[in-house]
Amino acid sequence: MSLLSDLINLNLSDHTEKIIAEYIWIGGSGLDIRSKARTLPGPVKHASEIPKWNYDGSSTGQAPGEDSEVILYPQAIFKDPFRRGNNILVICDCYTPAGEPIPTNKRFNAAKIFSHPDVVAEEPWYGIEQEYTLLQKDVKWPIGWPVGGFPGPQGPYYCSAGADKSFGRDIVDAHYKACLYAGINISGINGEVMPGQWEFQVGPSVGISAGDQLWAARYILERITEIAGVVLSLDPKPIQGDWNGAGAHTNYSTKSMRADGGYEIIKKAIEKLRLRHKEQHKEHISSYGEGNERRLTGRHETADINTFSWGVANRGASVRVGRDTEKNGKGYFEDRRPASNMDPYIVTSMIAETTIPLKPT
Repeated sequence: MSLLSDLINLNLSDHTEKIIAEYIWIGGSGLDIRSKARTLPGPVKHASEIPKWNYDGSSTGQAPGEDSEVILYPQAIFKDPFRRGNNILVICDCYTPAGEPIPTNKRFNAAKIFSHPDVVAEEPWYGIEQEYTLLQKDVKWPIGWPVGGFPGPQGPYYCSAGADKSFGRDIVDAHYKACLYAGINISGINGEVMPGQWEFQVGPSVGISAGDQLWAARYILERITEIAGVVLSLDPKPIQGDWNGAGAHTNYSTKSMRADGGYEIIKKAIEKLRLRHKEQHKEHISSYGEGNERRLTGRHETADINTFSWGVANRGASVRVGRDTEKNGKGYFEDRRPASNMDPYIVTSMIAETTIPLKPT
């Protein structure tokens, strides 16, 4: 085993210019992360230097068997914390051989929105709070919980320390450092209210990079939990009952919101979100994650899925405005509706498109 470890940790740059690029894409469910590796002749600095590739879309639920080829377009690169050296992780999106985005390619439309001149001018910033649950591999029950049983009620676990309260910190810290190594703008981590549940934050990130960075961070977390023999769950309500669910609260601001007088812009933006939450529209809430109705019950620090509310420092509202934003008259707001399994390309671009007036191009 020591020889195996030595081989895994070989520094290729001492012996060859060639590097390994791990091509990463989103599979047919919209949440499953797929990847495969390819040797490149030398180090690269930009995704445009990386060749397109293909894969069998019939094996990922993204193409029929009789016409199964799907093309990977490299879009963003990160340093590979597993192979290290000059090796890279490559976030890709997916197209037909004719160059059309396939239906599960949500990045394509998001990139169009974020490249609109009116959106570019507003420099939308995002900070995404990704909550997740760590499960025991064979029983799919949270780590630290007695198998088939329950720990003590919520209260002592949030941001806690101690063997009887905090479960999985080694995985969390490994992920934290791996993301920083990769070049992801991960800004913090904390233990969550339900034992075995954690959160990391990505941001501030501008425009399309928010989605690229969150997907890269999810991939790295999947790899680390694989090594640890633990299952990663992004289910928004992994345990029914009096336990907190898992969300992906999305903090957002534009240049206008961050400038003097921005609080009035924020209130107008929140009103635009409210109009798209209403019964006859519901564009946002239906795109904010599968199974979110199990989480948005009006309890456990959530608003009810059928109502829209906002408030200052109110964690039971659909949208929360911070005290500092109110005090300073400018800043950001937090959309608390997105579920832990949301697609960040969809959520970030939808918020921008709703809140920024777009002139036809």
